[in-house]
Amino acid sequence: MGRRSDHSGDSLEPTGERRIFTVTEITRAVKTTLEATFGHVWVTGEVSNLRRPQSGHVYLTLKDENSQLRAVIFRNVASRVKFDLTDGLQVVVGGELTVYEARGEYQVIVTSIEPRGVGALELAFKQLVEKLRKEGLFEDEYKKPIPEFPRHIAVVTSPTGAAIRDILQVTFRRFPGMHVAIYPVRVQGEGAAEEIAEGIRELNRIGGFDVLITGRGGGSLEDLWAFNEEVVARAIFASQIPVVSAVGHEIDVTISDMVADLRAPTPTAAAELVVPRRADLEAQLLDTVRRLRHALQSRVQTARAELNTLRVRVGPQQLRGHLRQLIQRVDDLGTRLGMAVRGLIKHAATRLAGAGGKLDSLSPLRVLERGYSITRSDGTVLRDARETQIGDLVNTILFRGRLKSRVESVETSDGKEKEEDGQAAQL
Repeated sequence: MGRRSDHSGDSLEPTGERRIFTVTEITRAVKTTLEATFGHVWVTGEVSNLRRPQSGHVYLTLKDENSQLRAVIFRNVASRVKFDLTDGLQVVVGGELTVYEARGEYQVIVTSIEPRGVGALELAFKQLVEKLRKEGLFEDEYKKPIPEFPRHIAVVTSPTGAAIRDILQVTFRRFPGMHVAIYPVRVQGEGAAEEIAEGIRELNRIGGFDVLITGRGGGSLEDLWAFNEEVVARAIFASQIPVVSAVGHEIDVTISDMVADLRAPTPTAAAELVVPRRADLEAQLLDTVRRLRHALQSRVQTARAELNTLRVRVGPQQLRGHLRQLIQRVDDLGTRLGMAVRGLIKHAATRLAGAGGKLDSLSPLRVLERGYSITRSDGTVLRDARETQIGDLVNTILFRGRLKSRVESVETSDGKEKEEDGQAAQL
């Protein structure tokens, strides 16, 4: 089963008496025996020591009252697990029993896992519902109203399924010529949920749609599972376009139904809820026109009756009297207006005269008239005799006329006098 050790020297093993294995040899021998004996196994236990490193693999320990067994779920299998693994969860795993040689520990490499006592999809459904409910995604306050008269409808579904045929048939029967845009996606299988979510997001980016229908025909829980995925639920919740979810039959309820603004039990029902009957609208319009015409005719008749009553109650003599009163009132108002305008003009004239008197009293000519004069030297008014020099030419302004003089002496306020030739000469 094993081979002899190559160790030599004075080891005490006589040839043929005993076999000595390396650790690797014995580990591999146990691994071969274990895998050959058990092969694929099903094991039930409680999840503990759950770890999720960045590699995407999942490591955990299965345990019961007396023992424990290590298990690993590689990334490609872990990505397909629909429910959330948590410590304490009772599960049934299927996989290959083997030995991890690096530590000499036996473990099970998991190829499938499901919760014990309840289906994996059922548990995943309950877990996601609880998560989204806590976040408020099902609250009525976030539900957008479905437009009563949509003009542009978008549909996210399979282009070949029965659902799109039912939707189009009902839509064009109820409202011929309705604009319908189809965003084709897969509605079941690997990657379907991502396609549905991307379709909803893309239609929101395009814009111009009044309402969006997403759904499919009936099927098993597995068939409908794409509409229970979190990515679809969040795309519906984030949509600015009102979303109608129409998945499966009436008894089927998906997470998409809970998040959507309106749930329709079937795709056919979705079209009936969204698309109004054109014939009904035309009948309503005609009825409205008839009622408006009747109301208008009634109003005209009432107005005519009121006018006839006024004609009887108010004769020509009364009208002439009322007219005379109005003319007299206009005349009175004209008289009062004329008086008011004249009063304003008189008041303004008085104010203007007073201002003119004040201005005249301050005029320099009035000062000159009283015997004063103004003397300038080089255009500058002289206020002090010391501002001139003997020989300067000065201009004197009188009330009537001007004088030009040359300064021959300057006498300051202290009585000192500076003379030249004894007297001033007149120019």
